[in-house]
Amino acid sequence: MDELIYNLQNIGVYYRKAASLPWKSNKFWAVHDVSFKVHRGQTLGVIGRNGAGKSTLLKIMAGIIRPDTGSIHRANATVSLQSLGAGFDQRLTGRQNIFLNGLLLGMEKHYIVERIDDIVALADIGEFIDEPIKHYSSGMRARLGFSIAYYVNADIILIDEALATGDQAFKQMATGLIKDKIKSDHTVILVTHSMNLVKELCDRVIQVENGRSLPELPVKDSIERHLNCDRKEYA
Repeated sequence: MDELIYNLQNIGVYYRKAASLPWKSNKFWAVHDVSFKVHRGQTLGVIGRNGAGKSTLLKIMAGIIRPDTGSIHRANATVSLQSLGAGFDQRLTGRQNIFLNGLLLGMEKHYIVERIDDIVALADIGEFIDEPIKHYSSGMRARLGFSIAYYVNADIILIDEALATGDQAFKQMATGLIKDKIKSDHTVILVTHSMNLVKELCDRVIQVENGRSLPELPVKDSIERHLNCDRKEYA
């Protein structure tokens, strides 16, 4: 059997809020009673409507958030979380943020020095690389963030809407590079609203709604169920 990378059992994360009535619970469950397993080399799509708990779930899997209930087991493997603009300092240039973001993602400084020309070339934002991030468009931030994270040598890649912005050429390029990672036996967990991307990249799908994971279905059926949820919301 393939190596078990993740085993999540009844995971829950809640935040306390001011209760309007003294007898009402002041807990808001961002994630509640989520369970699933991921094996090495799998590409898992995480889908659901806005506010469903997808990003919180990815942060739990990255070790950024500790669950309040349940248990999570992760194999002895390195993890990279790719999220739009995560770790960027708006006052620093793109080049300076490569060092800052790279260190936050676990790169050694000497490795960043060796790879910085490759990262700059992949980002392909021209002279803006030496301009402060605050002057970047969302697409430029996406290009830079993806390019940094691509060079992180991690066994598990968590992608949180990192392909949601940017032009079509960037999205095609990034999708191709993710495919290369998948072929090289990386484990990929992808949060996205793009069902085309799910169909193209994922061999499994977990749907999260209102903080809970729904029973797992084949990819095609999960996508249809998700689209039906969207139709009901906007009907």
